[in-house]
Amino acid sequence: MNALKETNFTFSNQTGFYRGKVRDIYYFGNRMAMVASDRISAFDVILPKAIPYKGQVLNQIATRNLEATSDICPNWLEATPDPNVAIGITCETYPVEMVIRGYLAGHAWREYRDGKRSVCGVELPDGLKENDKLPQPIITPTTKAHEGHDEDISRGQIIAKGLVSEAEYLQLENYTKRLFERGTELAKERGLILVDTKYEFGKLDGTIYLIDEIHTPDSSRYFYLEGYEERQQKGEPQKQLSKEFVRQWLIANGFQGKDGQKIPEMTDEVVNSISDRYLELYEKVTGEPLDKQDYSQVNERIKNSIIKGINKQ
Repeated sequence: MNALKETNFTFSNQTGFYRGKVRDIYYFGNRMAMVASDRISAFDVILPKAIPYKGQVLNQIATRNLEATSDICPNWLEATPDPNVAIGITCETYPVEMVIRGYLAGHAWREYRDGKRSVCGVELPDGLKENDKLPQPIITPTTKAHEGHDEDISRGQIIAKGLVSEAEYLQLENYTKRLFERGTELAKERGLILVDTKYEFGKLDGTIYLIDEIHTPDSSRYFYLEGYEERQQKGEPQKQLSKEFVRQWLIANGFQGKDGQKIPEMTDEVVNSISDRYLELYEKVTGEPLDKQDYSQVNERIKNSIIKGINKQ
């Protein structure tokens, strides 16, 4: 199966390189080229097989949503010259990820189920069920780890540790709430519920920018709006479009990223099913099927698009 697992380019004017869990980032002074590979991670572990079209799905959804929210918050993106490439400014990244939740799902639900009623310093009422809508969206930040697991952290801890100044953190919170409100509106137009998501921010010359991807299946969880209330009343699982199904498959097969656990075998059938889910999400979120890229000369195509995009001032 064709997929883009990684890139290994060297450019004459390159000033740095960083390989993340999913992206390969090439730095060119105050600008950068971000390659969305087809790698997939869960529980902060990169899984052994890449997922066809996943990078293209992430990159193109992120581009749409960055453009659709640019009136709320400045963002890093300048151009998307290739299905897997985004080019923009390089910022100094804040060392926290701003996670916001409108519903009790995923990690927050697992914490709540296990008896915790405070998540990242935010108190939750008793009596909630999995996937219930919260009284109001809550912000549950995490540390941003280059390696290993991100850790829950509270607003008070962030400010006390000096990770972000109080004034800037309040601005990050304001942007997060407004972006989530916009994302919720956009999702509703497509018959979806934006359950939770995360935003990353950076700063350049005193200005805060939204960076990385937003409202993609890797950074967000979506439920189908139709039938949500009925399923919730019956105590049935919600129909969702997100990466949670990958986590659930791993959990069912005995893997949660803990020491000593082995990643289950990713058969061709499993890989194809994950790819199909990403394609489904793209079509549902955008209203149109993905124009699937040709993988035959993918590395050459990406390299040329970076050269042209970076050299175009």
